[in-house]
Amino acid sequence: MTEPRAAGHTEASRLFELRSGPTRDLAGQAGAVAEACHAMAIRFHRGGKLVVFGAGGPSTDAQHVAVEFVHPVIVGKRALPAISLTTDVATVTGIAEQEGVAAIFAHQIRVLAGPADIALGISADGDSDSVLAGLEAARELGLLTIALTGGDGGRIAASPAVDHLLAAASADPRVVKELHVTIYHVLWELVHVFFEQPGVLAPGVVA
Repeated sequence: MTEPRAAGHTEASRLFELRSGPTRDLAGQAGAVAEACHAMAIRFHRGGKLVVFGAGGPSTDAQHVAVEFVHPVIVGKRALPAISLTTDVATVTGIAEQEGVAAIFAHQIRVLAGPADIALGISADGDSDSVLAGLEAARELGLLTIALTGGDGGRIAASPAVDHLLAAASADPRVVKELHVTIYHVLWELVHVFFEQPGVLAPGVVA
């Protein structure tokens, strides 16, 4: 093997190892993921919808999550109501202009969401002011709140406004982004598993 190829092989191995530790850590959160999904399934079962939001790169994740639930790519899976709060540029910029960027999600949640709903906030470092404010507004209204963060979870992880915290244990924003995609795909799959298991959401089990 030539020296450049050997160096490339070494670097490729390092990059995969950079991801393997956080991936194993995520697998260790299986119980927390299952609890969040069951809570989500209950809210959907009761007629609630999913409200997703994130700033910057996670804004596109929010849109990805919403379309996964509304228009499942797997034939035969039921569609579930979900909206992204990052798609309406006029609303987002209008709120930012008058109330500041930190208010862009909280304002929409107060207008568009109700107590039966689910709020899913995505922040790579856990310190997004707008995502934290959105989760806090959702908690005040009685929504189920779930946060996807990275690193140590930042201020969002420490907030009492978060019912379920799912964290990608990496300080590398690229790795966090990759694991967030995995997390919300698993959320989608497991919510459907709960819907498809006889008796899990039956009367008497879920009020």
